[in-house]
Amino acid sequence: MTETKARIAILGASGYTGAELVRLLARHPRVSIVALTADRKAGQSMAEVFPQFAPLTLPPLVTIDEVDWTGVDLAFCALPHGTTQQVIKRTLDANPQLKIVDLSADFRLRDPGAYEEWYGHAHQALELQQEAVYGIVELYREDVRKARLVANPGCYTTTAILPVVPLIEAGAIDPSVIVVDAKSGVTGAGRSAKESLLYTEVTDGMHAYGVGSHRHTAELDQEYSKAAGRSVVPSFTPHLIPMSRGIYATIYVNTAPGVDAAGVHRVLADFYASEAFVHVLPLGQVPQSRFVKGSNMCFIGVAKDRVPGRVIVISTTDNLVKGASGQAVQNMNVMLSYPETLGLEQIALFP
Repeated sequence: MTETKARIAILGASGYTGAELVRLLARHPRVSIVALTADRKAGQSMAEVFPQFAPLTLPPLVTIDEVDWTGVDLAFCALPHGTTQQVIKRTLDANPQLKIVDLSADFRLRDPGAYEEWYGHAHQALELQQEAVYGIVELYREDVRKARLVANPGCYTTTAILPVVPLIEAGAIDPSVIVVDAKSGVTGAGRSAKESLLYTEVTDGMHAYGVGSHRHTAELDQEYSKAAGRSVVPSFTPHLIPMSRGIYATIYVNTAPGVDAAGVHRVLADFYASEAFVHVLPLGQVPQSRFVKGSNMCFIGVAKDRVPGRVIVISTTDNLVKGASGQAVQNMNVMLSYPETLGLEQIALFP
C-alpha cells in the first residue's frame, strides 16, 4: 500500500536555506513539494534559479499570495527576519490546521521584551509567539511533537546550545563564565548581493562581526538561563571565515568543583548516547567542520585546558543543514510523527 505523503510548501525557496530544503525534501519518501514561493524570482522555475534541480519535477516559483493552501499540511518559512510574523499570522488565520516550521528569527525569543530589544521593533504576532516551540529536537522533542508552530533555532545557537545546555543542567559547569568563540561560512549571511560578501572581500582572511551585539546572543541568553534556572549572560563573538558553509564553535567553560574534563565529557556522552544527530567524540579528540559538511550532524569534542577547572568544548555543524534546513526537516518529521531521521541520513561530504 502506498503511504500518504504530506503536502509541503516552502516559502522563500530562492534563498540558500530554501534550496537546501528542496534538496533534502526532494528525496524524502513521505512528502510531496506542492508549492514554492519567491519574491523577485516569482514566475521562474526552480531550475532557472538553482540549475542543480533541473532533473526534478518541481512546482514553479510563485508569490505567497498565489499559493493554493488547499490540502497543504506543513509549510517551511525561509523568509527574511522581520517579515515572517505577519505572513504566518495571516496564513494560520486562514488555515488553522496548517503546521509551520519557521527558519527566521521571528518566533525564537519567548520574551516579547527581549525580541523588541534585540530586533528594534515590537513583535507583530504575540498570540502566536506564546504557542511557538523552540525547535531543538534533542531538548524539546515532546513539545515539538505537539506543536503547530516551531521556531527553528539559529545556526550559531544550535551549535553552541547543544554542547552547553546539558552541562548547565547537570551542574557540571559554572554558568556565570561561558565564552563562545564561533566561526561561520559565508552562506550564513544569506544569498542577497552584498559588497562585504564579494569573493575578494572575504577570501584570504577572517574577521569578527556583530561584536558584543549579535542577535543570536539573545537565544543563548534564553536557553542557558532556562537550563540554569537563573539569568546567564554568556560572551559570544561570531567570525566570518572564507568557506561556503559550516559553523565552528570553540567554547570555554569553568567546571564546577570536583568536575574535570573527563566529567564534562561523560555528561555529554551520556546525554547524547541515543541521539542520531549529535556525536560526541572520544575525550581529547577535536572535530573538524569537514566532518559534518552536508549532513545533519553536530560533532562535539572535549579537551582539558592547561589550567585546572577550565575545559574547552568544541562543536561544529553545517549551518545550512543542522543549523537550518536539516534541523527544520528533523522538526517536520517529529511534528508529522515520521521517523526522526527520515530523509536526513546523509553522511558528510568529504573531501
